[in-house]
Amino acid sequence: MVLGPGEPAAGPWRVEPVEELARLLLAACDTPVGRPPLVAVDGRAGGGKTTLARLLHEAVPGSAVVHTDDLAWHHGFFSWTRLIIDGVLRPLHEGRAVRYRPPPWDARGRQGAIEVPAGASLVIVEGVGAARRELMPWLDAAVWVQSDHAESDRRGIERDGGEQARDFWYEWAAEEVPFLLDQRPWERADVVVAGTPTLPHGPGEVVLAPPFRPAN
Repeated sequence: MVLGPGEPAAGPWRVEPVEELARLLLAACDTPVGRPPLVAVDGRAGGGKTTLARLLHEAVPGSAVVHTDDLAWHHGFFSWTRLIIDGVLRPLHEGRAVRYRPPPWDARGRQGAIEVPAGASLVIVEGVGAARRELMPWLDAAVWVQSDHAESDRRGIERDGGEQARDFWYEWAAEEVPFLLDQRPWERADVVVAGTPTLPHGPGEVVLAPPFRPAN
């Protein structure tokens, strides 16, 4: 596996049902009072974060997912820290529901809103930079999705429209690589999940490794 700059190889890997991952994360959250547990799913673009967030959402009834791409939309690849704190995380910490429209949504006529019910059983914040150090005081646990760099690129370009998306993809990578190298979010993860796994596993299973940092 070819990893991004600065990222250590995780292991040993093991196959577990996604429910076991949910159990590990909820245990790491330590049952917050008056608000839902908040978990970040971080990793490189195209590495499998959205798929993992969906699996966790399906495994935990009453959970909700927030995608950082919705905050970055026409705002900036990684300049949305204040938006997610003020628009999403602060209301959740206060036990309130979220219905948030980032400023570019109004400016560009995007419909809908980022919504999370007040009584959610778990909130999964998914995206590159979800476990950035500025957000960790607002979060209870984090996952790092480790993926092969070339496979993540292939997936992302294919997902975003094929060859016509290639220039945008490398524009993104030019910001993502130094951002992650500076942030090192893998060091804050409570568990590592393989986004491009080589171990055989079923549709309801994930491939896990211990965290890079010692347990607190």
